[in-house]
Amino acid sequence: MSGKVQLSSQGLVARVTLSHPGKFNAMSRAMWRELKTVFDHLQQRTDLRCVIVSGEGGHFCAGGDIAEYPDFRFDEAALRAFHEQDVWGGLAAMLACDLPLLAQIEGNCMGAGVEIASCCDIRIAGQDARFGAPIARLGFPMAPREAQLVACEVGLSAARSMLLEAMVFSADEMMASGFLRAVLPGADVKLDAQVRAQRLTTLAPQAARLNKQTLRRLVTSTAPLADGFAAEAYAYADSAEHREGINAFLSKRLPVF
Repeated sequence: MSGKVQLSSQGLVARVTLSHPGKFNAMSRAMWRELKTVFDHLQQRTDLRCVIVSGEGGHFCAGGDIAEYPDFRFDEAALRAFHEQDVWGGLAAMLACDLPLLAQIEGNCMGAGVEIASCCDIRIAGQDARFGAPIARLGFPMAPREAQLVACEVGLSAARSMLLEAMVFSADEMMASGFLRAVLPGADVKLDAQVRAQRLTTLAPQAARLNKQTLRRLVTSTAPLADGFAAEAYAYADSAEHREGINAFLSKRLPVF
C-alpha cells in the first residue's frame, strides 16, 4: 500500500488527512501527487473557508517513504523529477491555496512532515509531537526549495540544527521558536483545531484570501534558483554516501560514512 491523501469537508471546513498505515503516514510518491491534486481542487472551491491538515492514527507525517527510494533516488534525473515535480508540486499547491490552512500536528512530524506543516498558516501540536529532518543519517541533503521553505518557517538556526546535527525538537521548543501557535495535551489537539477552524469561518473570507495572496508575495524569493544552483542540486544522486545512507536504513543498520 502506497498511502493516500484523503479529503473530506463539513460545512465551511475541509480536512486533508495524510494516511499511510504502518509507516506513520510517511509520504510516498503517489501521496505527493495526490497532495497536489487535492490542493489544486481546494483552491477552486468557493464554498470553504478553512482547511485542517492532519495525519491519521496519532501521527502527522514521519517523512518520506524510504522503502521507495532505491527505485529512483540514485539517478540524478529521476531524483530531480521527484523533488522538483512530485514533492514541490504538492508543496507549491499548498502554498498557492488561498484558504487558511491549519496544521493539526500529533506524534511524528519529520522531514516531509515539517515541510507540509511549513506550508500551513497556523500550526498547533500535541505535547508528544516531535519535529526534525534527520536526513543527514540517510546520506543526502534537503532539496533547495524545500530547505528555503523550512528555514523560513522554523527559523534558520533550528533548520541548521535539524539538517546539520540531525536534531529532533520537542513541541515546546518549536513553540518557543515561533513555529507553533499552541501546544496542548494530546487528547485536546483535534478539538482545538476544530474550534480554531470554526472561528476562522466567522471571519471575512475575501479578506483571508487577499491576505494570503499578500503574504505569499512578501515571502517569495528566487534565492535557491540563483546562479544555476538548483540545476546542480541533485548531482549527488549516484554517490556512495547517498546509497550507503538509504541502504543502511533499509537494512536496519548504522550507516558507515
